[in-house]
Amino acid sequence: MSLFEPRWPILFGLPGVVIRGVMANLRRIYHELVRFETELWAAVDLRLRSDCGLPLTWFEVLFLLRREPGQRVYDVATAFAISVGGASKVVDKIEAAGLCRRVANPEDRRSNLLELTPSGAACVDEALLIFDDEIQLRVGGVMTEPELEQFERSLLRLRGGNPAAPA
Repeated sequence: MSLFEPRWPILFGLPGVVIRGVMANLRRIYHELVRFETELWAAVDLRLRSDCGLPLTWFEVLFLLRREPGQRVYDVATAFAISVGGASKVVDKIEAAGLCRRVANPEDRRSNLLELTPSGAACVDEALLIFDDEIQLRVGGVMTEPELEQFERSLLRLRGGNPAAPA
């Protein structure tokens, strides 16, 4: 069966409306992709919280600061396609926990740069091992290396080819 031969001839239709072919398959793909992301997020979040007391949202920000030092709250918002207010709230919580701090931006006194504290660096390093283990279990252990490479290319193409996606 090719990808666009309907596996479910009627999918998410309204009463009396039949959806067939490509649109039915696109809806199915959307449904599967969103459900997978939701289930993956929940599983990784649960594992991080239970093994090291760190929510996945915090891990994402800490990992960004680990691999790209010198970020501003605005940069965090841009990286995760969220509002600056939302990013600021998350950073406030991480900072209150002593895992990062705001320092003066030497190039622009109107903004602050974010940096990991020593405990934040240790926390993200520990969490990264747990994260990698869970991702290996749920993704790497299910797909072959060529399948993973193709999946990554497909996701990058979808994200890069979508004019409505954040830059």
